[in-house]
Amino acid sequence: MLARLLHLLLALTCALLMGWAQAAPSADTGHARASLLVHAPEGVKPGSAVWLGLRIAHQPRWHTYWRNPGDSGLPTTLSWTLPAGFAAGDIAWPTPKQLPLGPLMNYGYDGDLLLPVRLTVPAAHKGGPVPTRLRADFLICEEVCIPEFAELDLLVQPAPQAEHAALFERALAAMPRTDSGARASARLEGQALLIEVTGLPTAWRGKQVQLFPENGAVLDHPAPLGQTWKGQQLALRAPLSAQRSESPAAMDAVLTAEHGTPGIRIGFPIAGAWPQAGAAPEAPAPAPAAPPPADRPWLLVLGFAFLGGAILNLMPCVFPVLSLKVLGFAQHGGQRKRVVAGGIAYTVGVIASFLLLAALLLVLRASGEQLGWGFQLQSPLFVAALAILFTLIGLNLAGLFEFRHFLPDRIVNARARNPVADDFLTGVLAVAVASPCTAPFMGAALGAALSWPAAQALSVFAALGAGMAAPYLAASLFPGVARLLPRPGPWMARFKTVMAFPMFATVVWLLWVLGQQAGIDAVAGLLGLLLAAAFALWVGAIPARSRAGRWIGVGCAIAAVAGTAAWSWPALRQAPVAANTVAESGWQAWSPRAVQEARQAGRPVFVDFTAAWCVTCQYNKRTTLADPGLLQDLRAKNVLLLRADWTRRDETITQALKELGRSGVPVYAVYRDGAQQATLLSELPSVDEVRQALAAP
Repeated sequence: MLARLLHLLLALTCALLMGWAQAAPSADTGHARASLLVHAPEGVKPGSAVWLGLRIAHQPRWHTYWRNPGDSGLPTTLSWTLPAGFAAGDIAWPTPKQLPLGPLMNYGYDGDLLLPVRLTVPAAHKGGPVPTRLRADFLICEEVCIPEFAELDLLVQPAPQAEHAALFERALAAMPRTDSGARASARLEGQALLIEVTGLPTAWRGKQVQLFPENGAVLDHPAPLGQTWKGQQLALRAPLSAQRSESPAAMDAVLTAEHGTPGIRIGFPIAGAWPQAGAAPEAPAPAPAAPPPADRPWLLVLGFAFLGGAILNLMPCVFPVLSLKVLGFAQHGGQRKRVVAGGIAYTVGVIASFLLLAALLLVLRASGEQLGWGFQLQSPLFVAALAILFTLIGLNLAGLFEFRHFLPDRIVNARARNPVADDFLTGVLAVAVASPCTAPFMGAALGAALSWPAAQALSVFAALGAGMAAPYLAASLFPGVARLLPRPGPWMARFKTVMAFPMFATVVWLLWVLGQQAGIDAVAGLLGLLLAAAFALWVGAIPARSRAGRWIGVGCAIAAVAGTAAWSWPALRQAPVAANTVAESGWQAWSPRAVQEARQAGRPVFVDFTAAWCVTCQYNKRTTLADPGLLQDLRAKNVLLLRADWTRRDETITQALKELGRSGVPVYAVYRDGAQQATLLSELPSVDEVRQALAAP
């Protein structure tokens, strides 16, 4: 009977996997309909003109972005899966339109859009259908921005296909022309780029021309474009961006004379010396927070790191792991050598893990990566892995299964011979969840450490680990501390079960973090993985009457986990995040431009650098930063409230934290009217501390 039941489960699992694996040539993504089209008027054969295209039918008032999205947004990206020898070219971008949004200027498309891509057919192709799969990722925006994707597939037939000829002809006709005979040159003049163009159509003369630069980090997109016609020559004056991050020797751009007509693509070398990036004559030079991190005494920083590590034991994300240590301590309370060895192993695991994470961070930063402390939880895959691990630990504590039943005998025996290995690994696990929970006093210490040479920096992280491990190590070394713990007894079984619930609460928090990072599809995918893992544990716990029945059960479990993982992967893998659209209690999305404009206008600014995975940040957000009286005072003083969300990797925010002498969150910066420096608050600010910072002269 059991074997039949498992056969049935396997069949159902395989059917579900087949359903998950299917894709279609079109799909509704939420705010658009995406379709994969083909245009092959001569059929699919070597040398023929074969076009593929992503069609995006936007809902009214929604839009997507051009290859250079402008001040915000992300370009559409296409990832193709084709038979061997076939190759898809770049997107043949149609001429975009300007999409103004408040003080920003973006470039993109709305309505019915087709993005053509030329398909190269290999010379060895002998005919037959061509299976084609496409994953399209795009950011679609109205007043809010939502990252969406579509997974589409199409079996391209070898016969001529021209049912979408009108769509492809219109899209290809909308591409900027490269054969117009237009010639351009450019030179730098102060904080502007002067572009001179000749050979433009006669019909353009006297009309207002629009410039779409293909480089996204050079020009000030919303600034007025100065233009003068001198006979056949058009002179353009394009202001440089105050946040410019590139100084190219040449640029490409698209010119249009009126919306709805194909543009002209131009390229030009740039003569002259680029001014200092980010410099604007009329803007006050921002000053870093004082004192600089490198000026802080080394021993003082070590003390802050040790104290921060000790306080880290009180963080909610660490408590479930430490509860396991408390239970294990009670179990071995009478074995003095075992307790001491376990305490030392736990301490070594904590310190070694902090050093390893710090070394990895320093190496990545040295290679040019813009990363900060807690960078691992900026990965949805890492968050998902932690959630799965904590779910398994919770189920184990609840008594639903034992890990030793699923481990090979060799590993179980090795664990029995080396029990301190468990204590070491518990220390590693504690660091994995504790590192992003920035406790008070840690921010300044870590910011200083990352500005020092590697040896000094690693010593700070070692002190941080020592502080975190100190309470448990003291309890294991000193019998007087150990005697404060309850004696072993029947209560331990109930305590073990109760400790499952903090684990499950941590999983709920991780699900929320994942939803903030990757959206509801990722949460659904992770829940599917948790369900598949629970099913696999249940199958493994069923006593099999025969070897065949056992293998069928194992096959069902593997199929369920593998199939759900394949289904969840697109939503869980790293993807760009839409621009932050904070709109609660007067908070706005942070940007360097917003800070600079407010300071130029003499308006005070309060910046909250936060992340969904930072428990301290969420506590502050729901207490001090949500205080009605404080918010009323801030509105009365016309304080601009900005929130920099670091939940997912953001190099601009990382750089801003670095300039403030910090490497992690939370960080609270106050820019007062007339002040040359930002005032940094503590990691657990009070209402009075915020008021005093804004009122200080």
